[in-house]
Amino acid sequence: MKKLFKSLTAALMAVSLVGCSSNKPADNTPATAAATAEAEATAEAAASGEKIGIILVGDENEGYTYAHMLGIKNAAAKLGIAESDIIWKYSIGEDQKCYDAAVDLVENGATLVISNSYGHQSYMMQAAQEYPDVTFVADTGDNAWTTGLDNFKNAFTSVYESRYVSGVVAGLKLAELNEKGELKEENFNEEGNVKIGYVGAFPYAEVVSGYTAFYLGIKSVVENVTMYVEYTNSWFDLTAEATVADDLMSQGCVIIGQHADSTGAPSQLQKNMEDNKYGFTAYSVGYNVSMLDVAPDVALTSASNVWEVFYEYAFNCWKNGENMKTDWTGGYNEGAVEITALGSAVAEGTEERVNEVIAQIKSGELHVFDASTFTIGGETPTSIMGDIDADFTDDTECLIDGYFHESEFRSAPYFAARIDGIVEETE
Repeated sequence: MKKLFKSLTAALMAVSLVGCSSNKPADNTPATAAATAEAEATAEAAASGEKIGIILVGDENEGYTYAHMLGIKNAAAKLGIAESDIIWKYSIGEDQKCYDAAVDLVENGATLVISNSYGHQSYMMQAAQEYPDVTFVADTGDNAWTTGLDNFKNAFTSVYESRYVSGVVAGLKLAELNEKGELKEENFNEEGNVKIGYVGAFPYAEVVSGYTAFYLGIKSVVENVTMYVEYTNSWFDLTAEATVADDLMSQGCVIIGQHADSTGAPSQLQKNMEDNKYGFTAYSVGYNVSMLDVAPDVALTSASNVWEVFYEYAFNCWKNGENMKTDWTGGYNEGAVEITALGSAVAEGTEERVNEVIAQIKSGELHVFDASTFTIGGETPTSIMGDIDADFTDDTECLIDGYFHESEFRSAPYFAARIDGIVEETE
C-alpha cells in the first residue's frame, strides 16, 4: 500500500509501483541515498523534541509508498511541521524488522508512529503494548478496535468509492466500443456477456471489496458483463501482473482493472496493442497512480487514494495532543479518494458522467453496494454479514437500509461476498 517530489514518471519507469509487500532495492539504487538520509534524520531527531516516526514497506520507486510519502510531505508542509520532526524508515518488511523499527523510532523521540502496510500490523500492536504513551497507527490494518489498546489505531481510505467511479469510466468505454462495432466474437462469453478482467493481489476482503465496486461501476453502464479475476498472490510483482493481464486478454477480456501495485498490467496491454497480439485492444484501469506514462494509448484512469487527507488529520491530532479515532476512513466527501487524469482513449462525455456520479456518492443518492444492483446465487440479497467483530467471523449484519455499509464499522474493507457475474480463477 510510496515518495519524493521529483519525477514520478522516472520512478515508475525505473521500477514501477508497490502496495503491501516489500521489494528491497539493490545497494546501487536510490534507496541507498534514502538510507543515508534516514540515518542523518534519526541522529538529528534524537537531539530534539517529540517526533513523528514513519515506517514504509517500500521507497520512492514504488507507487503505493510514493503516494504515502507525498501525502506525508504535503501534510507536514501545510501544518508547518519541520522535516527534522519526521523520522523515516524505508523498505521495512512485514516481519520482526517492523517491530525493531518501531522501537528505534520511539527511542529516538517519536510519540506518533505510523506504518503503511497490512503485514506491519501485528508488530505495531506489539510495540503499542510496550509503549502506552506512544500512538501507533497501522494503515490498512483491521484489528485496532478489537485490541482494547487506546494507543493503537487503524486508518484506510474508502477507496471502493473511487474504484466504482473508475468502473463507470470503463463502462462508458465498453459502451462506446459496442456502439462502434469494435467488439469481436472473442470478447463475449457463451452467455453473450462482454468479458472484462481483473488482476488481483490476494483473495482478501480489501481486494474483493475493490473489484466488486469496480464491477458494479461498469455494470451501471453496461449490464451484460462478466468479470474474470486472477490473483498474483503478491502486492507487487511486475512480471506476474503482466503475465496475468496477458492471460486475461488472451481469453478475450477487453477491459482489465487491477488491485496490484506495479505497472506490469498496463504496460503489457500497451505492448499487446502495439504488437496487435490478439487482434483487438484491451484497455487498462490502474491503481494508486496514473498509468498514462507507461500505457498512453490504453490507460483510461486509475483509482487512487489521497493520503494527505489522513496524514493532515493524524498530524493535527499529534500537534494538539488529541486522541485519534480508533478507525479513520475518508472517501469523496473528505477528499481522500479520487481517480487520476482521464486518458485520451476514454469515451466522449466521460468527464461529465464522472462528475455526476461523484456528486451522487457525496450526496448519499448513490451507494456503491446497493443490494438492488446485484445478486448472489441468483437472488437479491437481504442479508450480508461482515467480518468486523473481535472473533473475526462473518457475524455482523452490514446490509442495512438496502445497501452494504462498507468501512463504517471499521476503516478497513470487510465486503467479502461473491456476487453473480464475477468469476474468480484462484488456481
